[in-house]
Amino acid sequence: MQQLVLTLIGLTTLISAATANEPRSLMDLYQHLHSHPELSFHEEETAATLAAELERLGFEVTTGVGGHGLVGVLKNGEGPTVLLRADMDALPVREQTGKRYASTVTTTDDAGNTVPVMHACGHDVHMTSWVGTARALVEQKAQWAGTLVMIGQPAEERGAGARAMLADGLFERFPRPDFNLAMHVSANLPAGTLGYTPGYALASVDSVDIAVHGVGGHGAYPHTTKDPIVLAAQIVTSLQTLVSRVIPPVEPGVVTVGSIHGGTKHNIIPDRVDLQITVRAYSQATRDALIDGIRQIAQGQAQAAGLPEDKWPEVSVQDEHTRSTYNNPELVDRLVPVFESALGEAQVQAVDAVMGGEDFSEYGLTDPKIPSLIYWLGAVDPRTYQAFQSSGESLPSLHSPFFAPDAPQTIEAGVKAMTAAALELLDEPPAPDDTIAAQPDADEAETLAAESAAPSPAPAEETAAAQ
Repeated sequence: MQQLVLTLIGLTTLISAATANEPRSLMDLYQHLHSHPELSFHEEETAATLAAELERLGFEVTTGVGGHGLVGVLKNGEGPTVLLRADMDALPVREQTGKRYASTVTTTDDAGNTVPVMHACGHDVHMTSWVGTARALVEQKAQWAGTLVMIGQPAEERGAGARAMLADGLFERFPRPDFNLAMHVSANLPAGTLGYTPGYALASVDSVDIAVHGVGGHGAYPHTTKDPIVLAAQIVTSLQTLVSRVIPPVEPGVVTVGSIHGGTKHNIIPDRVDLQITVRAYSQATRDALIDGIRQIAQGQAQAAGLPEDKWPEVSVQDEHTRSTYNNPELVDRLVPVFESALGEAQVQAVDAVMGGEDFSEYGLTDPKIPSLIYWLGAVDPRTYQAFQSSGESLPSLHSPFFAPDAPQTIEAGVKAMTAAALELLDEPPAPDDTIAAQPDADEAETLAAESAAPSPAPAEETAAAQ
């Protein structure tokens, strides 16, 4: 294991204010990124800022990969190839943190609506820590050998950016990694700490729409109609049996109806109701069972209501989706001691898998599959964390307008952890007979998903990463 000596590169100086002859400090960079957020697939200025940072460090930088994605490559002799990812997009949220550098940005979204924009999911922390890691690894080139691939990814919040970069030839145009690493801030862990989950760590995420049709009419004469509101209510109620009665009890799954719209007036029975559903699972088999079950229930209830087949509900699954994220257990075992050395043993803990989603999963699912790890980076001011723990109240979650990470402590821990992990993996490649297995085969998925559902030593509330 490499000994991490970040004091040699002056991490404190990187965090604090820079002088006129130095690159901007990480805190200056963080505050700039935070106050200039951009929505998914609109990260043009953000990508330009990150590209300039990597170019200054000597990386070969390519922009416009999969939209506004960027790739920086630094070759440093023979050795492994390690990919470090940072996501760049922000959310349509109006910031209410009261920070001096709070976002006041508004923009027009893809639907033509004027919306506020905020880094409410910590991607500004990810990018800043990623830049700090690049600086640290360039300063310590004598301590590692191999190829470093730094990617700035667009559209993580829409579950589409990773696939867009891969479709644009990420692993064909640039060195294919031996390992993939990423971080995500946690709104339920104190700053300076790190949480990890072996195996399944985040769920697949699918958005399902149901158009429930009926025959409208006067509310006083319901017998002359086929009421889609009643039908929609029966569908919603029946959907609750999917998790409780269709999938095995030890298998995690979520079917949540997040939106239901229909009708215009008290005494009018409409001819259509629209449902929006989020579906989450770890294994592909469970995902398929839940989506198939939604179709069967919707059609079955329509038949029971006496609707002709041409008026059965239309069930559609949106193309933007996220597959489940699997942290390679052997890679976790290799890096946990590295994290403990960098941050302190007491600062590193195992945490529960969650049903949030992250499209970082896509980088590990390409054939042949690549060992990957995404870990949680505590972001809450330790004093605030203790105060909320004592009061029993819930901390502001990710995607909240009040989410305000303890930036200095979080970024410092982020740089230390990711630099230490990269140095470990760029130290020397594993022997052929010790090759780390990647994503599990399909016949292993059910068992592994059930194991991920078991409580871990230090449970944490769902941090709802991406979506």
